[in-house]
Order: sequence, then structure tokens, then C-alpha cells
Amino acid sequence: MAANPSTSSSSAPTEDPRNMLYKTWHVHAVNGLSSNKILLIHCKSGDDDLGERNLTAGNEFQWKFKTNLFGTTLFWCFWASRSDHVHAKFKVFWDNVPLFYRCNWKTCIWIAKDDGLYIKNIPEDYDEFQHAWERDVGPLANFTIV
Repeated sequence: MAANPSTSSSSAPTEDPRNMLYKTWHVHAVNGLSSNKILLIHCKSGDDDLGERNLTAGNEFQWKFKTNLFGTTLFWCFWASRSDHVHAKFKVFWDNVPLFYRCNWKTCIWIAKDDGLYIKNIPEDYDEFQHAWERDVGPLANFTIV
């Protein structure tokens, strides 16, 4: 899973590290696909399996959590549009200051669109492209999240 958001901002604002401990974060997974397409998502961390969800167009799944003491909290997801025969596996939360900036230090909003996956850059108010969809090469049942 390669998820390396571009770091175009050379001086992304930082927050006092003492405020990061025990901070509650929110992650939103939004179906922004067109034509009433269903988005399948399955998100996990090392400790939690959030289960599979089928989101209709315009709907979202969200969860909240607190980061661990070691700065190693990581969530990743498998997203798929069966009607388009595409999928993506990528990190949605990890210890990364440019990510924290995009999430305005509290809320990460990931959006599935027809051309790929975006993160809402909250401070700059735009959806920033992050991942292209991958074409399915077989039945979706063959894809698992690890």
C-alpha cells in the first residue's frame, strides 16, 4: 500500500506535540462516485477491523480514535467500485505532519470519485488527488485486506 501524499507545502503548520497525545481523530470515507454507484469499503488498523460497508452515492462511513503513545497509529482501507471494476488499497491515517495539516489536525476526509481517491485539504479547501483506481483482474472475492 503506497500512500504518499505530495508535500507541496514547504512549511505546513505544526501543532504542539504535547497536544497530539490522546488526541481524538476522525476519519470519514465518502462515496463521491457518480450515477448512484455503490462503494465497498473495508478499513482496519493493527488493533481494529471496522468491517465491510457498502455506501450508496453521497453517503459516508466515519469513525474516531485516539492515537497511541508511540506515534504508530495506522489505519488502511480497501475501496472498490464493483460497477466500474476498480479498487484501491491505501493508508487513510498514519503519523505524518503533511497529512495532519490536510486533516486540519483532527478530521481526515477521504473521497472516492470516478477518477480516483482524494483527501479533502481542509485548510486550503479543495479535494486533493491521492490515488488512481486499479483495474480488477479477477473477482473481488480474491482481494483481501492485510
